Amino acid sequence: MLNYIWLGLVVLAVLMGGFTGHLQEVANAAFEACKTAVMNVALPLSGVMALWLGLMKLAEKSGLVEILARALRPVLKWLFPEVPATHPAMGSMVMNIAANMLGLSNAATPLGLRAMQDLEKLNPRPGTATNAMCTFLAINTSSVQLIPATTVAILAAAGAKNPSQIIGTAFFASCCSVIVGITAVKFFEKLPMFALPPAPPVPPQETAGQEAGTAPEMVRWGSFVLLAFAAAFIFFGWQHAALPEALTRTPLVRFVESVSYLAIPFLVGFFPLYAALCRVKVYEEFVEGAKEGFQVAIRIIPYLVAIISAVAMFRAAGGIDLITKTIGPALAAVSFPSELLPLALMRPLSGSGATGLFAELVKNQGPDSLIAQMGATIMGGTETTFYVLAVYFGSVTIRRTRHAVPAGLCADLAGITASVIICNMVFGR
Repeated sequence: MLNYIWLGLVVLAVLMGGFTGHLQEVANAAFEACKTAVMNVALPLSGVMALWLGLMKLAEKSGLVEILARALRPVLKWLFPEVPATHPAMGSMVMNIAANMLGLSNAATPLGLRAMQDLEKLNPRPGTATNAMCTFLAINTSSVQLIPATTVAILAAAGAKNPSQIIGTAFFASCCSVIVGITAVKFFEKLPMFALPPAPPVPPQETAGQEAGTAPEMVRWGSFVLLAFAAAFIFFGWQHAALPEALTRTPLVRFVESVSYLAIPFLVGFFPLYAALCRVKVYEEFVEGAKEGFQVAIRIIPYLVAIISAVAMFRAAGGIDLITKTIGPALAAVSFPSELLPLALMRPLSGSGATGLFAELVKNQGPDSLIAQMGATIMGGTETTFYVLAVYFGSVTIRRTRHAVPAGLCADLAGITASVIICNMVFGR
């Protein structure tokens, strides 16, 4: 399906650009998007990937991934029945989902790419997405986010009286998105049109070594060291929650903000410390895992260029504006504000584009308006579906995406619809 969507975006952008006299803008947008994909996305991501894949290597060698997967085995077994319970992919997916919930995008993307690599090791049909991959991406494109930090920051900068009030509505919308996304992906995988082709026979030796090994034992006094380390971070969290600017927020918001603030520093310190206490050679294993980061970043560049350039061309040609004018009146008739349509259309395509449209919406409508609250909830309750699919599938060279796209779009539609409904209920006058 990505083939048709990408072709449609490019061809329509060129045709509309010609009819409206914006061909030069379309061409400029294509070249600028290519530069953005490589210089602003792929290259910075390579360094972040190296860091997190190095830490993940330590987590694997020390047995942390196996412990994490074992703790959530009942839920994971239902979501991913074809993935062995002790496989490293289970732990990678859990860590990615947790990072998404905390809004840690710098950690979530590398962890998600690592999870896709782990899932690819179980894939008997290279180039074709497995059911587990589609389910994982459905969760990613509809992930629950406890605090949409960027959205709250935009509202605060615009002078909103209570910018954090959309946290609850965004959480509700993202929960609806996740429920619909998982339901859709499980339904679509059973349809004949998305059926998997017969798998080629796999020699026994190719499946060897996929299960996680036995976790090494920790030194006797290791538990005391870890408790002291955790206690230090609890103290740091208390300090952060006691800051004057934090005291104006509710206790729940202060708690989640403190967790988000401390999560990355804690993990960066905890993984090497735990591995060292398990007698793992931390430097050597970290470097070995970090090598994969640059390889993955290079591999996803063509996929980034393809999706970002197509979206930029379509937007420069006026495609979003044309769709808004065409179907806006019909949506207004069912109580969907036409002012939200550009944001709703852009959100699955581009995160930066959606952020720009949301900032413009807040400026035009006012940060405390119902329209701005709806837009903020849409931003917090949905995800950039096509970007996620392009990057994640590109990292393992998946070309046949099967039902991942329709499941992700169903989740987006649910999140957008739920955002409008819940905001009307909570903020409507």
